[in-house]
Amino acid sequence: MTLPPDRIAALAEQLLAARDANRQIAPISAREPDFDWPDAHAIAGRIRTLRFASGEVPVGRKIGFTNRTLWERYGVTGPIWGDMFDRSVHRLDTPRATVPLPPLPELRIEPEIAFGLGTAPEPGMDVASLARCIAWVAHGFELVSSVFPGWRFTGLDSHAAFGLHGALYLGPAHKPEGFGSDLPAALSGLTLSLSGGAGVEAQGKGTDVLDGPVQALGFLVEGIAAAPGEAPLRAGDIVTTGTLTDAMPVAKGDTWRTVLTGGPLPGLELTFS
Repeated sequence: MTLPPDRIAALAEQLLAARDANRQIAPISAREPDFDWPDAHAIAGRIRTLRFASGEVPVGRKIGFTNRTLWERYGVTGPIWGDMFDRSVHRLDTPRATVPLPPLPELRIEPEIAFGLGTAPEPGMDVASLARCIAWVAHGFELVSSVFPGWRFTGLDSHAAFGLHGALYLGPAHKPEGFGSDLPAALSGLTLSLSGGAGVEAQGKGTDVLDGPVQALGFLVEGIAAAPGEAPLRAGDIVTTGTLTDAMPVAKGDTWRTVLTGGPLPGLELTFS
């Protein structure tokens, strides 16, 4: 870690204040030339502590930039992750809903596969063992937001800044048994189309996400284990595994729909009021 503790604390408070005020600030990497991964983890950890203190309840993690096809576009070289809290995660009873658009800057929408953990995964597990930790599978929309103008940042910046998480809307949950005898292969084989008001906007497939959503869960387990002081995943946690398509700008009044093939998950339709 290159930044002193008082600077870590100040940057964490800056990020939270900017988010709460719906404003943007310069990327940390543009202001701190020696900013490194331990610094990003430390800032994220300080933010986590502040959010605990404010009464927010942790419910899991989001993984970002698992889709390798997007790395060059966003100037990143690998995945990141961030905390999710009760105030931003919403379970939907049906695959069609109208929800309020969060007051966050430069929102974009991402179609994802999410898991509910029945048991805590451990480092070193193979994909079959990871799959046995999953209690349910759901398709959801994550809304991501950049506190840095123009979606210009490094992976370090995005890891420190909430993992870009804005909100998660989860459709109906399905038991792993509904995907057949090989959940990792079934999820890797999924295809998805995302459409808005102008028709089909983007398409993706499960293999784009680090070869599959269960494989992405494995990345998260190993990454958390290597991060000093970060609590491991727990039974009951929700993990959303990264976007299957590019992230699309979203605004009030928009309706976004997905169609999935290759498994029992229904598509979603969300209208943002």
